[in-house]
Amino acid sequence: MNRLKLYCQLIRIDKPIGILLLLWPTLMALWLASDGKPDWKLVCIFALGTVLMRSAGCAVNDYADRDFDKHVKRTAQRPLTSGKIAGWEALMVAAILAIASLLLIGPLNLLTKQLSIAAVIIAGTYPYFKRFFAIPQAYLGIAFGFGIPMSFAAVQNTVPAMAWVLLIANVFWAVAYDTEYAMVDREDDLHIGIKTSAITFGRFDVLAVMLCYAICFALTFWVGWQFGLRAWFSAGLLVAIIFAGYHYTLIRKRERAGCFTAFRHNNWLGAAVFCGAALDYALR
Repeated sequence: MNRLKLYCQLIRIDKPIGILLLLWPTLMALWLASDGKPDWKLVCIFALGTVLMRSAGCAVNDYADRDFDKHVKRTAQRPLTSGKIAGWEALMVAAILAIASLLLIGPLNLLTKQLSIAAVIIAGTYPYFKRFFAIPQAYLGIAFGFGIPMSFAAVQNTVPAMAWVLLIANVFWAVAYDTEYAMVDREDDLHIGIKTSAITFGRFDVLAVMLCYAICFALTFWVGWQFGLRAWFSAGLLVAIIFAGYHYTLIRKRERAGCFTAFRHNNWLGAAVFCGAALDYALR
C-alpha cells in the first residue's frame, strides 16, 4: 500500500489540474465533431484515456527530470527525485499506463489509432524539449491538445481543417498557462540551465501570457462560429476572457504564489469555454 501511494504521487493523481487541462479541449472537440450529440461511449473512452495519458506523462517527465528536480524546492520531494522509488519503477508505471490507453481505443477506427501513436510519441518526448527548445510549452500544447484531432477522427473518421485550428488555439492556451507555471520556478530553472518560456520571454513574460490568451480566444471564437455556435458560446468565452483578466492581476507582480494560483485557475477558464459550447448546442 505504501508503494501504491508513492506511485499515485508519481502520476499526480492527487493533483488533477493537469487532467482537467487536457480534458476540456478534448470534450470541446467531441461536442463540435458530433454536432453537440457525442456518443457517451466515446466520451468515457476519451475521458479515461486523458487520465491514463496524463498520468503516464507525469511518470516520464519525472524520470527525465530526476537530476534537475532535486535542485528545485517545489519538486525536490517527488517520489523518484527523493529516491523513494527507482527509475525503472517510474518507466514501468509509464509503460503500463500507455499500454492501457492504447488498449482503451481498441474499438475505435484506424485513423484514431494512428493518431494515438503520434500522441504517445509526443507525450513521451516532451520532457526532453526543455533541454534545447526555447519555448517547450508550445510542444506541451500539442501534447495536451492532441485529443482534439483524435476526437474528430473518432467521430468523423477524418480531421478537418478547423480541428487543426482548434489545436493551434490550444497551443497558445498552453503557452499562456504553462508560462504562468514556469514563472513560479524561474529562478531555479535559470540556476539549473533548462529552458522555459518564462525565461525566454524575460521581462515581457506577462505581456506574452496575455497575448497568448488573446490569440487563443480569437481562434476559438472563429472555430465555434464556423460550427454555428452563437450566444451561449460567446457568453462562455466572455467569462473565460474575464478569467484571463483576473490572471493578469495575479501574475503582474511575478510573485510565486500569484503565478501558481493563476496557473491552477485555468481549469475554470477551460470549463467556461466548454460549458458555453455545450449549452449552445443543448439550448438550440
